[in-house]
Amino acid sequence: MERNEGALDRLLRIVIGIVLLGIWAGMNVPYETVLLIVGLIALVTGLTGFCAIYKLLGISTCKEC
Repeated sequence: MERNEGALDRLLRIVIGIVLLGIWAGMNVPYETVLLIVGLIALVTGLTGFCAIYKLLGISTCKEC
């Protein structure tokens, strides 16, 4: 897998993932499963630097790649 996310994109995904997982873990809210799935996807894509949807659409925010 080649990276297709830039530094800002990755940072935002990691922060969003952590926030969503924190909400999921800390509160009893509706749509808990959705928060878990979206939070995990955001966190994993941010940590790896690869987004499958970007790949399918031919998008890359990575300037150094």
